[in-house]
Amino acid sequence: MRFISVLVAAAALFGCSALPGDGPAAINITSQDVESSAEDGDFTVVVIDPVNIEAIRAYRPLSFANQFRGVGRGGSPTLLGVGDTLVVTIWEASPDGLFSSGESGSSQIPSVVDENGFIFVPYAGRVRAAGLSIEGLRQAVQKKLIGKAVEPQVLISLKDKLSSTAVVVGDVMKPGVYPLPLRNTRLLDLVAQAGGAREATYETVVTLKRGSRAGTTRLEDLIDFPDNNVLISPSDNILLSHRPRTFSAFGAVKSNQLVPFRTKSVSMAEALATVGGLRDERADANGVFLFRYEDAALIRQLKPELADKLAGKKTAPLVYKVSLRDPKGFFMTQHFEMRDKDILYIANHPTAELGKFLQIIAPLISNYSVVQGIAD
Repeated sequence: MRFISVLVAAAALFGCSALPGDGPAAINITSQDVESSAEDGDFTVVVIDPVNIEAIRAYRPLSFANQFRGVGRGGSPTLLGVGDTLVVTIWEASPDGLFSSGESGSSQIPSVVDENGFIFVPYAGRVRAAGLSIEGLRQAVQKKLIGKAVEPQVLISLKDKLSSTAVVVGDVMKPGVYPLPLRNTRLLDLVAQAGGAREATYETVVTLKRGSRAGTTRLEDLIDFPDNNVLISPSDNILLSHRPRTFSAFGAVKSNQLVPFRTKSVSMAEALATVGGLRDERADANGVFLFRYEDAALIRQLKPELADKLAGKKTAPLVYKVSLRDPKGFFMTQHFEMRDKDILYIANHPTAELGKFLQIIAPLISNYSVVQGIAD
């Protein structure tokens, strides 16, 4: 009777869901449940298979590039502005000319575009420079010298483009204000001028602020996806920040923990190995889930039926699911790359609850056996 009482009490605990748990079992997370939640705009699920793994690998994250596409200097000519420093070189045909000096037969005149947009050239007077191209200013100065100098020839050289600058700050070797040259300057060009990042590129993020627009991306994405290496515009502010990447592991793994990335890329297979793999006595090999906020463009590619629900969104919550019961699943985890702030969850196998139940009643049964032995 005492033994039966022990079993009844243990069964009551089991029936009252008093057993500890690490989350829902895979059997409780069905595609129907996920689709229902997706209809409410919560999240959606994608089962990783040999077909869509290629689409996931081939996807190019260009949200940063799209943020600044068509916004900036682009291919338009760069014009002179207030603060630009120039060198005006003037040649004359006669050695006795106003600007003939020494063997070169020319004179070099340093100039700065003043606050009103003019430069001063001897005998030509004040010449409007702001808003003109280098060639436009050259022609204007040469025209003003006709009749005063002997067949003058003029060359305008830009020394510093101080009217067009961008600021680079944060975790760079040489933060500061950098003038933009006449040629189109891209984001990586400016980062290189600032000496590059202090930390590893895969641990560094770049934030570009342009007026009311702002975008952030990993520094390595500027190299891996060249479209993200956008053109710089005057008055842009660039911030480099050291942000090591991490992922979290929960559920039926041997070690629930926050894991830092040690290399540039980490596959799901490597992530599982880092936390000790699945617990043999509890894990559901069919219930390997990865939670992440994914680009809406990729979700629309994987789930075309969600195109209308994701209209206007940049990112949306997504759950990837892979089964390790199928040997193909191991190959797919090798090709699936982890990202910063990913959550890896391994569900409990339904029979794991029975194992917990037996662990709870084992001490009670043992104590009963000892007492019974003494009584006998």
